[in-house]
Amino acid sequence: MHISPFKILCGVGLLAIFSSTISKSPALPLFVSHLGGGPAAVGLIASISAVTGILFSFPAGLLSDRIGRKRMLFFSAIIFATAPFLYPAVQELWQLALVRFYHGLATAIFVPVAMAMVSDLFREGRGEKMGWFSSATLLGRFMAPVLGGAALGFYAQDQETGFRLVYLVCGIAGLVVFFSSFLLADPSQDTPASPEPLPNWREGTRELFANRGIMMTCGVQAAILFAYGIFETFLPARALLAGLNPYQIGLCLSSQVITIALAKPVMGRFSDRHGRPQQVFAGAMATGACAALFSIADSFVTLLALSIFLGLTISMVTSASAAHIADLSKAGSQGSAMGILGSIMDMGHSLGPLMGGLIAASLGLPASFLGACAVLSATGLLFFISQVKPAAENSAIPPKNTR
Repeated sequence: MHISPFKILCGVGLLAIFSSTISKSPALPLFVSHLGGGPAAVGLIASISAVTGILFSFPAGLLSDRIGRKRMLFFSAIIFATAPFLYPAVQELWQLALVRFYHGLATAIFVPVAMAMVSDLFREGRGEKMGWFSSATLLGRFMAPVLGGAALGFYAQDQETGFRLVYLVCGIAGLVVFFSSFLLADPSQDTPASPEPLPNWREGTRELFANRGIMMTCGVQAAILFAYGIFETFLPARALLAGLNPYQIGLCLSSQVITIALAKPVMGRFSDRHGRPQQVFAGAMATGACAALFSIADSFVTLLALSIFLGLTISMVTSASAAHIADLSKAGSQGSAMGILGSIMDMGHSLGPLMGGLIAASLGLPASFLGACAVLSATGLLFFISQVKPAAENSAIPPKNTR
């Protein structure tokens, strides 16, 4: 039976993100506490993966342009397969920090390079295919806390055994990723060699950062992750103030993830057919409006509906933005472009909870959601002025009569 290279890549993506997520959710905070760390240690160690993504996503994408996607994915697969077996040996917090840094490298490399590989494999229907790949990774992200929580709950009286089981499952998934990586396609083998040599990496990097369309799209994506970071961090507290119980809070959080997973391929196909910049702008403004409404929502039904709507609006932006960046980048530089996107996204995701917490501490919890709305609205308007409006004006200019 022949399995398409894209389906193999989606399967590898599902297991890779499952392996990465089960190592930290919900195990990591409990493991830090087991080692004697307090809340500050939990926050510091949890942030290491995000910092790794910020630092290494772009170099990973750049290297994939130079030495090939498959080689970089294979390198990340080695980390996925080995890092989980280091956790049981950890005895001190500094050791856990080193393991988290090493494990974080796997995701920092895998995500931008895999997205660039999807871009290489599909020039037509790129948005839809990127949406399907993202949905596969979201499925892994959704499954991991459920299975990890069940394992830790089953061995609640014996935490040591619970942690070993979680990291064993994490390691098995990582090993499957490693062996499956041999089956991945190598798009460079199917692409005719260009007679022109690759530009100097400094020149290529300078061109990418000078591309206004790419950088503005990355900015919108970062704003989306900024708002999402506020949502996932402060929705539980906001929901408790509204009188929701933990089960209802879990439904709100999971409904948003499920909505994104279901909507991304549909929204990606829509962007393929109707254009990406307009969809990015509309999704950013709708997400901002949704974030503002969280500040006044006061019932389970309202918060659940807003969570579902937030998932829909986020998928509008994220399904179109990555494909738009791939469209704007030159041949041979998609990896670098996806790396820039990954680094800037991680910055937004990291800043969201930090800035949201500062706003909540000074102005109250609802104000943090209004802050997300303000960031999204400002970024969306800048994107409209620099990308959507000029494109609309150019399309409105009638072609010259050459007769």
